[in-house]
Amino acid sequence: MSENRPQAAAPDRIRTDVAHNARVWNYWLGGKDNYPVDRAVGDQVTGMYPIIGEVARADRAFLGRAVRHLAGDVGIDQFLDIGTGLPTADNTHETAQHTAPHARVVYVDNDPVVLAHARALLSSSLEGATEYIDADAHHPERILAAAEPTLDLGRPVAVMMLGILNFVLDTDEARSIVRTLMAAVPSGSHLVLTHPTLELGGEGNEAAMRFWNENATPPITARSREEFASFLDGLDLLEPGIVSCSRWRTNPREPEVAQFGAVGRKP
Repeated sequence: MSENRPQAAAPDRIRTDVAHNARVWNYWLGGKDNYPVDRAVGDQVTGMYPIIGEVARADRAFLGRAVRHLAGDVGIDQFLDIGTGLPTADNTHETAQHTAPHARVVYVDNDPVVLAHARALLSSSLEGATEYIDADAHHPERILAAAEPTLDLGRPVAVMMLGILNFVLDTDEARSIVRTLMAAVPSGSHLVLTHPTLELGGEGNEAAMRFWNENATPPITARSREEFASFLDGLDLLEPGIVSCSRWRTNPREPEVAQFGAVGRKP
């Protein structure tokens, strides 16, 4: 793979003149699957909000802790990872199948670069299954229908939505997406969420978001604790509740980042 270009994928769908969140996020995580425009916007955002790389790493670490807990302590062996982004180390299926080799994981994204990398790099354990769906978070019914051949929706599922609802700008629509997904899975299923906020500090965060929305895709929004909590209505929050994702089930003295994290269980 070239150091300067992502792996080839559906050229008619790839925009190399506009920064895209999956590729910029990859850049902030130290990856190489990004274009010059992604790095330029990523550097501009970092200049305005210097801890954005820490936010990206904290979000990724939260994913690992949540999946390890659900697979190892709760016994969840089915994961629906929506808005997965570009593969890095310790992906959902790797973490889940390390604990439960029979675990089944479905990744969902609609970015052609993400899908090309997923198909090339994400391989399942022999006992489990890993599948990749080209679908948009705005259409949860399509996601559920496409996931059903791999996941048994009559058994508990972990629905993973890390840093994805912030790209659904209408809060009512975001709530509807979550309700549709969680209505389709049984008691004992879990919702795993992260979402950017302006309530946990991070000087320059708001200005950086404005810059992003003027120069990159898709547009993003931050939400309050109350709005974030509304996505978890009807679910039992796992301890420690809604916190900075950097402090979920880790050292409570970890520095906060401006990204909420929480896990809720469907009763």
